[in-house]
Amino acid sequence: MSSSVKETFKGGAAETRPAPAPPAPAALAAKVRTLAPTMTRSMQRVAETVASDPAGCAALTVTGLAERTGTSEATVVRTSRLLGYPGYRDLRLALAALAAQQAAGGAPAVTADIAVDDSLVDVVAKLAQEEQQCLADTAAGLDVSQLEAAVAALSTARRIDVYGIGASSLVGQDLVQKLLRIGLIAHAHADPHLAVTNAVQMRTGDVALAITHSGRTTDVIEPLRVAFDHGATTIAITGRPDGEIAAYADHILTTSTARESELRPAAMSSRTSQLLVVDCLFIGVAQRTYETAAPALSASYEALAHRHQP
Repeated sequence: MSSSVKETFKGGAAETRPAPAPPAPAALAAKVRTLAPTMTRSMQRVAETVASDPAGCAALTVTGLAERTGTSEATVVRTSRLLGYPGYRDLRLALAALAAQQAAGGAPAVTADIAVDDSLVDVVAKLAQEEQQCLADTAAGLDVSQLEAAVAALSTARRIDVYGIGASSLVGQDLVQKLLRIGLIAHAHADPHLAVTNAVQMRTGDVALAITHSGRTTDVIEPLRVAFDHGATTIAITGRPDGEIAAYADHILTTSTARESELRPAAMSSRTSQLLVVDCLFIGVAQRTYETAAPALSASYEALAHRHQP
């Protein structure tokens, strides 16, 4: 398969989708955090080295970086491509730009794990720091062209189905209740059996959106695959853009997460970035459909106003 396109199959016909643009320099650290668990140990060494010392690595040739990390030139090139850059030269340019940004604006914040004996004051400070970094990483790594395509599809959809399990299900419900308030037909499916049976009814002009941090949640992948096979436009919100979910997603919106710990599992850290993407989708759709969205939103406020009066 060509590195510049990704083939998908819809309705029996082959289609091609351009590969996403290389990540912005500011998104490099987020990319490393997101993809490191899927890398080999040697590739992890390369990724972590370039993220921790962009200025020093920008000055190295591919041979120099291989020697510094105790790996091979081939490993350096493979790591560059996995991080989203066509080759090592492109990664070096991104490293140089990142080093310049850090020199101008200071080094990024260093996160710290929450300990069982931390005071609540420390918990609040650490969580706020982690959440800020997670949001910044997600914003920096979000492919705006993919976001625009997803917004366009949602804005004109005849019907929207959203799939998610566990914490991702709560995020899906948040998106659906927002879309309903601006007059769109949307449904959130947390039951995997109902999700699949509803996906069978999807057609061209419908949109199916799946939320899975791991990118390999079977109960989410299955309904998205069914919707994809029936001609619906499919969107995935995931922290693993190289996961199984990508095979059935027309548009992929990548999220970042803070570091996990015993007291901060993935369900907490992934939710923060997923909610940011959901809000971006909703605002984009509301902008595109403003003439109908604004009156619908006003009507929903008025319908509930009496419930908020003393």
